[in-house]
Amino acid sequence: MKLLPYGLLAGLFLALGGCASLPPPDASSVQAGATPTQAVPAAAPTAAVPDHQPEYPSGSLTPIAAHEPAPRNVATLTAPSDLWERIRRGFAMPDLDSELVASREQWYAARPDELANMVERSRKYLFHIVEELERRNLPTELALLPFIESAYNPHAYSRAKAAGMWQFIPSTGKLYQLKQNAFRDDRRDVLASTRAALDYLEKLYGMFGDWHLALAAYNWGEGSVGRAIAKNQRAKKGTGYLDLSMPMETRFYVPKLLAMKHIVANPDAFKVKLPVIDNHPFFDTVTITRDIDVALAAKLAEIPLEDFRELNPSLHRPVILAAGTPQILLPWDNADIFQRNLDAYAGSRLSSWTVWVAPTTMKTAEAARRVKMSEADLRYINNIPTHMIIRAGSTLLIPRPAGLERDVTERIADNGQLSLTPEMTLRRIVLKAGKRDTVHTVARRYGLPPVKVAEWNNVSTSASFKPGQHIVIHRWMPVNSAAQRRAPVRAAAKRAPTRLANR
Repeated sequence: MKLLPYGLLAGLFLALGGCASLPPPDASSVQAGATPTQAVPAAAPTAAVPDHQPEYPSGSLTPIAAHEPAPRNVATLTAPSDLWERIRRGFAMPDLDSELVASREQWYAARPDELANMVERSRKYLFHIVEELERRNLPTELALLPFIESAYNPHAYSRAKAAGMWQFIPSTGKLYQLKQNAFRDDRRDVLASTRAALDYLEKLYGMFGDWHLALAAYNWGEGSVGRAIAKNQRAKKGTGYLDLSMPMETRFYVPKLLAMKHIVANPDAFKVKLPVIDNHPFFDTVTITRDIDVALAAKLAEIPLEDFRELNPSLHRPVILAAGTPQILLPWDNADIFQRNLDAYAGSRLSSWTVWVAPTTMKTAEAARRVKMSEADLRYINNIPTHMIIRAGSTLLIPRPAGLERDVTERIADNGQLSLTPEMTLRRIVLKAGKRDTVHTVARRYGLPPVKVAEWNNVSTSASFKPGQHIVIHRWMPVNSAAQRRAPVRAAAKRAPTRLANR
């Protein structure tokens, strides 16, 4: 029998231990300069930000005066059975005196179907996030932030290349130890991305002492917020969220979160019906000790493949490499089912895939020939676009040979990358004009549109060139295979031209 998690008995333990959660303050109880109520990790890394802005320069921002945190109430003995009520009890952010909050409330309330879809998606992840917030003594409003960031979609991907529920861009993800390799993207991982997001939010609150400014920095970048504050300080203006000049997206960001908070706090007032979400974990973690196919893992857990992917959205490929992903998430009641079925599984191997490291730069057709796959299958399983060349040292997923028993090594599973280069490249070529050369004769000679030749040379399409004049054209040319062969190759790859990554 599984023990219920700490969060379900939190009320009892807190009461007996004299601890408590923060009460919901009024708008004046937290202001610019409030001392953080949680400890900021001593070794928190300096994070990159969505707009790639650096932190504001040292000394450019005058410290904001701090004051004592509000007193805490002792928690009641009764733990809420509904997760929404548990979230309400942990609200601790001040409201914002802005018409934008009311407009966002109306916007969400007018779209009940969209709101219901978001809430339904959150059902799988919300309990874990609330648990983590309470463990860190953070405001539970932050559990609503993925509604604003991604509509609680762990597969979300933005035009700025931000991924996952918490929308990390690649550089910030790396700074917060979110692995991004050929086999998985931890920016989508439920546990890892939540840990990283809360680490980052704690750091931002430690910097600004105000949750509205911390959230603005999460969206706009800590450097941008810091510079905006410093600018207002120099002009002897206010330094609160509403005082700063900021992009429209950031101006709406906090009002969106507060609108969601108000709807959750009092759904009847907005004629919204929130579905019941039990105050109980949706998933459990299961340790993986051998490489296993994703489809087989879902089958052993007796859940649909789509449900498995929703709980394990970081997986890129159809196999789970145990050395890189030592645990998976499964619905609470299916974790034991998976373990029983795994113990009784009669198959000799759990994985039908392994990894091959390209020893040299080569075309996909050559790589497919070496690993005895069709080129179409190799492209499909490794997500390789057409007209691309595989660079030396790339890790590719291939069928596992019958006699191979050992799994993929930790070095490959954790760091393997697929590096591609175009098979054709657009090159700038400078020619010397001959006698009677014109835009049209040059275009006809090289099979180019006359309008492009004229554009590249800043002349009209009817222009003529003087003998010896430089003419610029651009042409798609094959990649220089000799130059590619001279590209650096890992020493290990040189030793074994067709080696497998786990041998």
